[in-house]
Amino acid sequence: MLNSSIRPALVVFGFMTALTGLAYPLIVTGIGQAGFGDRAAGSLIVRDGKPIGSSLIGQNFTAPKYFWGRPSATGTMPYNPLATAGSNQGPLNPALVDAVKARIEALRAADPGNTAPVPVDLVTASASGLDPHISVAAAKYQLSRVAAVRKLDAASVQALLDQHTEGQFLGIFGEPRVNVLELNLALDAKAP
Repeated sequence: MLNSSIRPALVVFGFMTALTGLAYPLIVTGIGQAGFGDRAAGSLIVRDGKPIGSSLIGQNFTAPKYFWGRPSATGTMPYNPLATAGSNQGPLNPALVDAVKARIEALRAADPGNTAPVPVDLVTASASGLDPHISVAAAKYQLSRVAAVRKLDAASVQALLDQHTEGQFLGIFGEPRVNVLELNLALDAKAP
């Protein structure tokens, strides 16, 4: 009697394991690779045969010649995808207020002549802490610093910025944004 009830359970267990543990992941991976190959592979950006980053994950640019992204909330190693998380600090948290003040001071020190208001996305982390984009306002805020350090006229940097500005999702959702890594790579290609 026990043998007659165990055998069907083992057959169902084996079938479900093969279906959900092997067939389903292979089918989903195949569809992803066929229809969305770049995204399924991590949207890697490759230069000289080597991956240098992903267009989906921010990178820690700190040199004045680069546009800087949003601050990362991933702990001691910025933009670590294994530690993705928001800071969970509310607007009244003194630690967040101090961090924002320090980030504003760093931006002002990097470009002392810039008296424009600092865009909020340059001083606050995104929910994931990995955001690869900044607002167009954040990019324009940094434009004069980047142009001066690279000895480029502001119009040519603005042209690159315009080329790398992504519109709203489906034309209605969100705001226009700039992928920092892609813009910085274009700058490096123009003026190494």
